[in-house]
Amino acid sequence: MKKLVVAASILVLGTAAASAADLAPRYYKAPPPMVSPAYDWSGFYAGINGGWGTSHNCWTRTATAGAAIFPASEGCHDASGGTVGGQIGYRWQSANWVFGVEAQGNWADFSGSNASLLFGGLATNRSRIDAFGLFTGQVGYAWNNVLAYVKGGAAVTDNRYDGLSTIGGFVTDSAGSNTRWGGTVGAGIEYGFAPNWSAALEYDHLFMGSSNYAFTVAGLPTRNESIKQDADLVTVRLNYRFGGPVVARY
Repeated sequence: MKKLVVAASILVLGTAAASAADLAPRYYKAPPPMVSPAYDWSGFYAGINGGWGTSHNCWTRTATAGAAIFPASEGCHDASGGTVGGQIGYRWQSANWVFGVEAQGNWADFSGSNASLLFGGLATNRSRIDAFGLFTGQVGYAWNNVLAYVKGGAAVTDNRYDGLSTIGGFVTDSAGSNTRWGGTVGAGIEYGFAPNWSAALEYDHLFMGSSNYAFTVAGLPTRNESIKQDADLVTVRLNYRFGGPVVARY
C-alpha cells in the first residue's frame, strides 16, 4: 500500500512538472526592421521635352539706308508657338541635396509681328525663333523620389527678322538668320515614377538683351534695328537616368 501511494505521488508530480513546462514563456527572434527605399538621383541622364514658349521683341530704328537718325521705337510684339527637343545632364546627391549640370537643345516655332509705329501701319516687323539652347547648373532638394530644383546659366537663340509689306504680306527686307547669346533662370519639379525614369514640369525665362541688326534687300542696306528680346518657356520633360536602382535605407 505504501509503495502504491509513493508511485501515485511521483506520477502526479511528473504530470505537474510537464504542465508547468508547457506554460513557460517562449521567446522568439525579433523580425528584421522595415526597409525604407530611398530614390537616388545621382548619375547621367538623357531625355526629351516638349511644350510652349513665347518671346517678347521690341524694335528700335537706329538708321535708314545707312543714314543715322535719332533712335525711334517701332513697337513691340510677342512671338509664340510650340517647341520640342532633348536634354542630357549629370546629377550627384548629398543627403537630400541634389546638384547637377545640363545641356538642352530645342527646335522651336515662335513667330509674331506688329505694324511699325513709324509708317502708319504700312510696314510690319516680324520676329521668329527657330531654335534655342540652354547650358545650366542646377541645385535641388529631394524628398525621396520627388525633386524640386532651380537652375541658371547661358542661353542661345537662333532668330530670323524680316520686314513685311502690311498690304500683300511680302518680304521687303531682312536681317536673315542670326544667333544671339544671353542668360536663363528656371525652376522645376520632377517625380521619379520608376527606378530610372522620371517626369518633370519646368519653367524657364531667357534674358537675351538687345542686339543690333543690319537689314538688306537684294544685298543693299535698308536700315539698322536694335532688337531687345526676352523669352518664357514651359516644358514637360521625360528623363532616363543611367545610375543605379533605389538604395535601401534602414
